[in-house]
Amino acid sequence: MTTIEGQFPMETTYIWEEITEGQTKMQLINAGNPSGFMAILQPFMKMAMRSANSRDLKKLKSILES
Repeated sequence: MTTIEGQFPMETTYIWEEITEGQTKMQLINAGNPSGFMAILQPFMKMAMRSANSRDLKKLKSILES
């Protein structure tokens, strides 16, 4: 998935891998190249994105395992 508009174009890649029957590993990779004012905020954006991704993945895991 790629976002090319705005001050923070970003590419998100999801990799799904079957570990064993009934177990799947998912990797989430975000890559971006901020410009302008967003470049200054990059360290904070990185922390915020990591926190949001972690929270979202925990929620997804809970849904899938229920």
